[in-house]
Amino acid sequence: MKKSIILVCILLALLPCRVSAAEISATSAILMDADSGQVLYEKNADRKMLIASTTKIMTALVVLERCDLSETVTVRPEHMAEGSSMYLKPGEELTVETLLYGLLLCSGNDAALALADHCGGSVERFVGWMNGKAAELGMTGTSFANPNGLDDDGHFSTARDMAVLAAYAADDPTFVRICSTVTATVGGRTMNNHNRLLKTLNGCVGMKTGYTKAAGRTLVTCAQRDGHRLVAVTFQDGNDWADHAALYDEGFQRLSDEDAT
Repeated sequence: MKKSIILVCILLALLPCRVSAAEISATSAILMDADSGQVLYEKNADRKMLIASTTKIMTALVVLERCDLSETVTVRPEHMAEGSSMYLKPGEELTVETLLYGLLLCSGNDAALALADHCGGSVERFVGWMNGKAAELGMTGTSFANPNGLDDDGHFSTARDMAVLAAYAADDPTFVRICSTVTATVGGRTMNNHNRLLKTLNGCVGMKTGYTKAAGRTLVTCAQRDGHRLVAVTFQDGNDWADHAALYDEGFQRLSDEDAT
């Protein structure tokens, strides 16, 4: 009998931990309907936060609006950067599309600098375009200081603003195609997506992960089920995979119940 009880306890301990939206551990979070803008859940959604590599959602969108995928980018020494990388080498020539895969799958800080420099003529000009796009979208709690998300006093956003950006990004088919790719072999490189929810969450269409020591874990995702698209954002969240799953399960259930009435 004791052995059976111990075995059951071990099996239960191995099961994935389920959380409810009310229990999520993020400092700041939001769940939003991508099509209507309806907010289904929020927690400190207007607090200005460090956002780490979720920045690259805006970087990719500005590139897609201003550059052709087939353009060739020459990598320069100044494009090398600390942190996550797609391991570019000075002198390499890659297409904008290849660098976008490196930006969104590998979270390449080097890819961000190479794209920004090529597209804007300078990184500073490109960052100005990022802030202009944020203003256009009504992201009033957002300021970008770089294209890769490295910590900076002038670089921050809010969960609400990033949900607005994610909803906008979800309407760009090229962005969705790239950010939802689990593994890609392009430009002589094989790249794996850091977003594990693509494999574990029903209906996940990707978006962007992020981490720095100061920002903690940051995550922006999008999922679609039964004709609904939702976006979720969490900042400073050590349990973000489970928290996003809980937010989506409860959010989609709520919408399903509303559809049934």
